Amino acid sequence: MRQFEDEGFGRVIRHIQDAVDFEPEYYNPDYLDRRITARMRRQEVEAYDDYLEILQSDSREKEALMDSLTINVTNFFRNQEMWEALRPVLRDLTDEHRRVRVWSAPCADGREPYSVSMLARDDRRIDDGRLTIVGTDISDEALESARAGTYETTRTTDIGEELSLLDDPETYVDVEDDTFTVKPAVRDSIQFERHDLIQDGPRRNCDLVFCRNLLIYIDSEFKIPIFETLTDSMQDGSYLVIGMTETIPQELRDEFEPVNKRCRIYRYTP
Repeated sequence: MRQFEDEGFGRVIRHIQDAVDFEPEYYNPDYLDRRITARMRRQEVEAYDDYLEILQSDSREKEALMDSLTINVTNFFRNQEMWEALRPVLRDLTDEHRRVRVWSAPCADGREPYSVSMLARDDRRIDDGRLTIVGTDISDEALESARAGTYETTRTTDIGEELSLLDDPETYVDVEDDTFTVKPAVRDSIQFERHDLIQDGPRRNCDLVFCRNLLIYIDSEFKIPIFETLTDSMQDGSYLVIGMTETIPQELRDEFEPVNKRCRIYRYTP
């Protein structure tokens, strides 16, 4: 167990490791501290030990902290430039393979895997019937939201704008006022499963893997084990998409060929 300068913070982290289904060792301490202190403000406490007492006695706060610690912020077609660059990748994959396995990890509330399915259905040159799409996440609450497939426009989230990349969004979602519900044909095309990229093993024979905007929160020494899980899930010629501000670790760069470096799309060439 790593040591922390603030002993109270260290006690909270040890409790999380012992009592919550989450592995803090892999995450950047500054990230952990931001999420924990945000929950402390909600509980109106200033000392880590006072917050620890709440965690020990209140199961609802423990669940709220778990939800805060897992990265679940996403959008439909986040960074639209990347999705446009992904079109030829999906065209080539569905031209060359009878079955194309797509894995979104972590998938948060499901908008990323739904985006893959919608894009494939919306682009006549992509054979969506050949796609098998799986979204995984560590958060049971995120997976429940993903399976429901219902999203609302708020002051900070414009779902209609997020879907503007599509020719006819209402082919894929039902719209009622500010509520958007993914239609059953799209929703049923995605399989959602619980999976921890850090503690669970790899998948097999994935052709396209999304791991976007997780690595920026991970402590540098643990990025390699996560990449090993990803690469063990891929095969020669598979594609990997990471976040726009993320990079392939130096030790593994020889194993990846940039397809679109600006959009962080790479081909695995071990």
